[in-house]
This record gives sequence, C-alpha cells and structure tokens, in this order.
Amino acid sequence: MLTLNKITKHYNPGSVNELCLFDGFDFTVQDGEFVAIVGSNGSGKTSLLNIICGSIDVDGGSILVNGRDITQKKDYLRHKNIGRVYQDPSKGTCPHMTILENMSLADQKGRRYGLGRGVNKSRIGFYRELLAELGLGLEEKLHTQVGALSGGQRQAVALLMSTMTPIDFLILDEHTAALDPKTAETIMELTDRIVTEKGVTTVMVTHNLRYAIEYGNRLVMMHEGNIILDAKGEEKEKMRTEEIMDIFNRISVECGN
Repeated sequence: MLTLNKITKHYNPGSVNELCLFDGFDFTVQDGEFVAIVGSNGSGKTSLLNIICGSIDVDGGSILVNGRDITQKKDYLRHKNIGRVYQDPSKGTCPHMTILENMSLADQKGRRYGLGRGVNKSRIGFYRELLAELGLGLEEKLHTQVGALSGGQRQAVALLMSTMTPIDFLILDEHTAALDPKTAETIMELTDRIVTEKGVTTVMVTHNLRYAIEYGNRLVMMHEGNIILDAKGEEKEKMRTEEIMDIFNRISVECGN
C-alpha cells in the first residue's frame, strides 16, 4: 500500500513566482489498484508521480510504502521497486542498444553488477517469448537498435521492460500521449493485459478521458493540488466520459477560462 500523508510542496519558494501546489495533501493507493488520474494542466498530476518516484523532494509530510517511510529515500533506490513508463517514447530505453541488450539490462534491475557478459544467452528464448506475447513481431527484431523502432514499438518495449522484474508499483506518465490514435489503443490494451496478468499496483496519469473511464478500477480527478473526484468500483463503472467532461467545463468556467 502506498500512502502520502500531509504532503506539502512549494515551487520557487521566496520568489515572486512562488507556488504552493500541495498543502497537506493526502493520497492512498491500495495493493492491486489500477488508478487513472486526470486533471487540467498544473493540477499536480505529474508532480504527484515525481513525488512518488522521488524525482522531486517534498517540503513536508511523509511517503509510506507498506508502512515503511521512504520520504528521504533517493530516487534510484526507489526505482528498484518501481517501474515507470514516460510520455516520451525515447525515455526508458537506450536507443543505441539493441532490444536484446535493453531487455538484458532490465532483467538485471535491482541486482549487483560485476565484470561479466551483459547478455545472458540462456535468457534469449525467454525474451523472445515475452516479445512474442506483444503481438508486434518484435521477437524477430531482437538485434535491432531500439532507436530504429517506431514510437509505439519503443513504448511497448519500455512497458515490457518496466515490469520484467518484481515491482511494487507501475507508474504510467501519460504513456500514450505521444502516439497516434491506433498505436495508443494498442499500447493501452497491452497495458491492461500486463497489469491484469501481473496484478501490479498501477498509477496512470492520462489526458484521455475515455481511457480513464475504460481502464482501471479507480478514477481520480485533480485540480490545483487537490483531489476533487475519487470514484472506484461500481461508482467508477457507472461513470461516463460526458460526466467527466462536464466537471472539466465547470472548473474551467470557475477559473475564468
């Protein structure tokens, strides 16, 4: 279980551009939940993910994983138990290395490194099987540099790599936003299948309201550093895209947009 208690976060403190984004912010994610987070620009969605992953520090409050305080834990240490897929397909993989080399690196996540071969030939068959399950023909491109793949193919590889080793959380940071509509659909279907099969606790930020409705078992809407909607279970299943859009429109009017 992930718990954020009384989180406070200021940007540009002491300057004319100072912004208090979070002020006593609370957020809990239960084991096995697939949470879709939506909200306007500046609502705090990406900052929330960065706080969870340790990419940015907090000014106050605590971050707990299964009751253990990780607030002061460095990001590279947190990432041993967190998989993250970014909006930009160029992130999360090494473009000048082959698919095989990338997967070999991901397979070693959390382990000690030493002097030895980077690729374990006995694992090649396993990697090929994982790629074949994606249904994109990537199992025949093991020796192709990742930088030569399409954005959708790279994102599929990044998604696979992020879940190759046991993790506590999968963080999806608008991971379909840079893809064309058809490819985005494919990646979302792959995402849902992987999350379901592995049962991994997942937090997904998305601007696609339909994805937020169709995928996951919990929907959260944020605005100005606060949660203004939190629907789960049967309540979420009954929600429609039009309802979410109406809330967006009301917020926009209230803000003078």
